[in-house]
Amino acid sequence: MKNLKRGGLACFFVIVSICFSIYPPGFPPFQGSFQAYAQEAGFFGEVFHVPEAFDPDYEEMERKFKIFVYPHNTSSCSNPRTLDGEYGNEGLFYLNLNLSRFLTKDPEKAHLFLIPISCHSLPAGRSEDERAIAVEDFVKSLISKYPYWNRTLGADHFFVTCADINVTATARIANLMKNSIKVMCTPCYNDEYVPHKDVSLPQRVPPLALPPAANNITNRITLAFWRGLNNSDIRQKLLEAWESDLELFIERGRDPSIEEGDLVYHEAFNNSKYCICPGGPELDRTIALAIHYGCVPVIMSDYYDLPFKDILDWRKFSIILEESQVYYLREHLVEILEHEYRAMKTNTVMFPAPESGPEALSVESSSSQI
Repeated sequence: MKNLKRGGLACFFVIVSICFSIYPPGFPPFQGSFQAYAQEAGFFGEVFHVPEAFDPDYEEMERKFKIFVYPHNTSSCSNPRTLDGEYGNEGLFYLNLNLSRFLTKDPEKAHLFLIPISCHSLPAGRSEDERAIAVEDFVKSLISKYPYWNRTLGADHFFVTCADINVTATARIANLMKNSIKVMCTPCYNDEYVPHKDVSLPQRVPPLALPPAANNITNRITLAFWRGLNNSDIRQKLLEAWESDLELFIERGRDPSIEEGDLVYHEAFNNSKYCICPGGPELDRTIALAIHYGCVPVIMSDYYDLPFKDILDWRKFSIILEESQVYYLREHLVEILEHEYRAMKTNTVMFPAPESGPEALSVESSSSQI
């Protein structure tokens, strides 16, 4: 049981299980834990770092681990959360947690304590300062009312944040940013993210016009694809170097929201062997789309923490390049042997990106718990 006390690692294991605790339509059905399904599907032999070391700790966590969610007195979290838009990832996380075996109403049985700060930062009609103050007052009231924070100065506490307001507000609270675990949607080191303590929350993909890809490669006639704005240094360099290239489909243009369903944009993912994922805003969404469409991600971001990287060997189903290698991008991709590409492609489609479908939206009684 002592293994469960390693806050950051334990929280990491829980995030893995919670993210797979609700399955979208079409996800392979199975009985039991994600770990059991992974073993059946052969995941451990393909994309996990050290399955024989990970397996026992994960199995123990599945059986025993508990999370206590601090009570709140707001209406923002008492109704089913929206699973799209800016807070979609948070909504899906809370929904999955409510339906999981990890939730406990007895704080004495808890290994980790969740502070639902977004319940106080989401209400509309208030200024950023007012929302930040509300979060600060809420957390400080929990610290004074309950004894659990002072036992570890918050080291066994965590909070989910997909909005800048949460980071801004929590920065005012002593030890919260320093000690507590942040589960973040944008895990960049320049966004107050601390590797090996904080946890990356992977992006969800709502239902799309095109279905998830199978392991078919015959339609992938484009070497690599990316379309977006030059809103980061690496994206600017990518456009300057390859926008006019005949083999790489690199295009300057608005990156449509997932919900807009730009068919041409999504078909480009479906028709490409590799999908470029350059650092910048919503990088995680681009990676999620690439995985959804079975397009091997080419990740170019020097300060980005990949989801589940402590257990998943991302190099088995993606290409990871330094930003300085952007000028040699085509050379890197052309040099990849066909059997190496096929192996990465097969591993990519093993992991359908988490979706939010109608089944999730209809679970009102469960999602009202947090």
